[in-house]
Order: sequence, then C-alpha cells, then structure tokens
Amino acid sequence: MKILIVEDEKPIADLIDMSLTARGYQCTCVYDGTAAADLLVEKRFDLILLDVMLPGADGFELLEYIRPLNIPVIFLTARGAVSDRVRGLREGADDYIVKPFEMVELAARVETVLRRYNKGAQRIAILDVCIDTLSRTVTQGGRPVPLTNKEYALLLLFARNPNIALFRETIFEQVWESNYMGDTRTVDLHVQRLRKKLGWDERITAVYKVGYRLEV
Repeated sequence: MKILIVEDEKPIADLIDMSLTARGYQCTCVYDGTAAADLLVEKRFDLILLDVMLPGADGFELLEYIRPLNIPVIFLTARGAVSDRVRGLREGADDYIVKPFEMVELAARVETVLRRYNKGAQRIAILDVCIDTLSRTVTQGGRPVPLTNKEYALLLLFARNPNIALFRETIFEQVWESNYMGDTRTVDLHVQRLRKKLGWDERITAVYKVGYRLEV
C-alpha cells in the first residue's frame, strides 16, 4: 500500500514515515500543499495522510483537488475544534485524528480506512502464523488455532506492530475498545494464553514498565 504523507513539520512526517514503513507500507513525504498536488499528477496513492495547516495550499483546499481522484484521506491536525472536524468530514475526509496521537492509533485508523476501500491486507503472515482477516481465522503451520475474540484481536494488534513496544494501556484500549482503568491483570492473562496457544513464550516479550513486544 502506497501512502502519501502531507505534513509541514518534518520531524512529525519522518516519525509517521518510519512507523508506517515498519508496518509494511510504502510512504512518500511532502511538506506543502502545492508539492502534494504536483505529486498527485505523477503518482497514484492508496491513502493520503493530510495536515490541515500547510504552506502553499491548506488541507481543505487540497481535499477539493483530491476528491475526484477517489483516494481516501485521513486529516492530521492540531486543530481539534468540533467545527474543523465536522468540516473535514463533510468535505470528504474519511477520518480525522488530532495531534498529538499514538502511532498505534494512527496505524489502526489507516488499516480501518484501507479496509473500508477494500485495500487492506486480507491475509497477514508473520513468523509461522497466517491470519485471514476476512474469515477471522488463524493457522499455524497449516493447522487451525482456536482463539477467542479477544485473543484474535490481541494477535492482530501484535502482528500489525511487530518489534514495537506496546503499552498495556494501549493494548487494552485497542483490544477491549474502552478506557484503561489501570488493572493490568486482564491484559497479562490474555497475553499468557496467546503465548501458550502459539508457543510464543520467547516471541511475545515483556517490556519493563511498558507492556509487551512481538519479537520478529
């Protein structure tokens, strides 16, 4: 999947680039709206991450140019006002994320938008495991692995974030889709069960005072 990152703050653009590249995406960065418009004449992208406040042409102006190209857009901006979010969504953005944000959350939103456009990966192969995201089935060495819904969601989170230390609160909020209340036992128990079912005791490692990481 080819992603265009339009962000005038280079450190932020570089961080997004590094994070998404580690997840298997092919990223291109530009730092103003005019350069982005010029690049879209030459190349095709599967998704655009678009800052609102840009030199040259701002994100709203660029969105008008992008809309006929039928490329999904996620707005990235420090402007968290409801009016800005509503305007962006009404004018055609597929999602809107306010800075600062966790890279895990951004990756999840990218995956969701791509899946909505039938562009997301349907099969994820990692180590000796294959995950079919359409049928929600998991096989290991060709053999089916029975997982609960939460174990499946946990495996998918690790598979989409290999070699990245995930905070327990991030894991809980992504898998259980609710606010983290400080109790680590639920996360720890499900990680232990997943390790046992996959034989990944040495693959899913504990990160001191952080959470867990899938070593690939």
